[in-house]
Amino acid sequence: MVSASSPSSSGAAHPVSPDGRRVALLTLGCARNEVDSEELAARLDADGWQVTTDGAGADVVLVNTCGFVEKAKQESIQTLLAAAGSGARVVAAGCMAERYGRELHESMPEAHAVLGFDDYPQIAARLGSVLAGERIDSHVPRDRRELLPLTPVARRGSAVVLPGHGGPAEPLADEHTPAHLRPVLRRRLGEGPVASLKLASGCDRRCAFCAIPAFRGAFVSRTPDELLAEAEWLAGTGVRELVLVSENSTSYGKDLGDPRALEKLLPQLAAVTGIVRVRVSYLQPAETRPGLVAAIAGTPGVAAYFDLSFQHSSEPVLRRMRRFGSTERFLDLLASAREVAPAAGARSNFIVGFPGETRRDVDELVRFLTEARLDAIGVFDYSDEDGTEAAGLPGKVSAATVRRRYDRLVRLADELCSQRAEERLGETIEVLVDTVSDGVVEGRAAHQAPEVDGSTTLAVPGDGAGLSALRPGDLVRARVTGTEGVDLVAEPIEMVSAAG
Repeated sequence: MVSASSPSSSGAAHPVSPDGRRVALLTLGCARNEVDSEELAARLDADGWQVTTDGAGADVVLVNTCGFVEKAKQESIQTLLAAAGSGARVVAAGCMAERYGRELHESMPEAHAVLGFDDYPQIAARLGSVLAGERIDSHVPRDRRELLPLTPVARRGSAVVLPGHGGPAEPLADEHTPAHLRPVLRRRLGEGPVASLKLASGCDRRCAFCAIPAFRGAFVSRTPDELLAEAEWLAGTGVRELVLVSENSTSYGKDLGDPRALEKLLPQLAAVTGIVRVRVSYLQPAETRPGLVAAIAGTPGVAAYFDLSFQHSSEPVLRRMRRFGSTERFLDLLASAREVAPAAGARSNFIVGFPGETRRDVDELVRFLTEARLDAIGVFDYSDEDGTEAAGLPGKVSAATVRRRYDRLVRLADELCSQRAEERLGETIEVLVDTVSDGVVEGRAAHQAPEVDGSTTLAVPGDGAGLSALRPGDLVRARVTGTEGVDLVAEPIEMVSAAG
């Protein structure tokens, strides 16, 4: 784990705000963390805390950390240090806190408490204690996979805390009350037309480079009625696009006794009043069945978008990663999606420099990327992660070689994604408007997920007066007229669905 190497800047805590206890909730990392933060916000709000995302004037700053890779851990540490400089009480939660617990607290005296997932149901009481100056015992990490039965279908009804699953939370919810009649344990921290909906938590895979299952636990699905109830609630707050998130969305339903549960759920979510687009993320290629491909590519209201976790395409590297597939199998998977929806979007992330990776392996990955026509490509340089199998593997690639390979792949990715964007010139797309500011209207097409895949700027010839009536949440049909890297420029044709 990275140690903090900054002088202490905790300072004296300022008096409690005269208008009540105020907590700033700062979220780092992925969309799954964002959902967890909105559950924490609901719990705190119910206890009378004023919840904000601005640290200015806060009595407590709660940082929902990310602990996935080294860069994310460094960002979490810097955020905690910056929060300590405000004079507020600082509390670490989230993945890095869960993963390192007491070790993090000992290396960062600036944090007044380090809380694990088991503290989430009592988050208001925990912060109250911190604000009162009481000592909170640091979370002690453990392998959360051991908390649930090995057999997926035996996991239902477990009392294990699952962040972002909306319970248990008395008196906010009663487990015996049908999901559609329960208050939703969530408070939105943003106002945009897009929100994530957590399908499940945890992962049962054992990828050699990944530590997530150890601190997120075994895979547990949320039930369809819970998801539909939350989707309806989100739509009622103005959400127009749902992004389905989890550690592995293709496993959804296996613990519910129905491996086709996601295929059945997608049209139901798309039919929720007010929702105009449903997007699935975090697909595992080895588990992406033909029926799911057809459901994503061919269901009205579902984005024909494939966020596939390839990680590499060389068979020897994939086997060492404890993954399955090959260049040809992955190309066939993409082809099956494009057979149903020729304009389907696709993105993936890749690791270079994994132990044992050879020049031939890199060439094979280059071949795949060149033929795959992906809309977005993320490249990560391999680094050892605590507690992973890969950290102990022989055949480590030198840092200099990893950097050369990383730079090569990043340059190639930028070029290929720009070429793929250019292929869309003249294409008709549906753009969900995200922002309207100073006459600039920006949104995303079906192949563009929030934050990671570029965006589309709507433009019209002349003075642009035709854009003045557009607002966030509108779904507009448009024709692509230009590109800039992965970003598109498109001319509106007609309104498909106006925001309510």
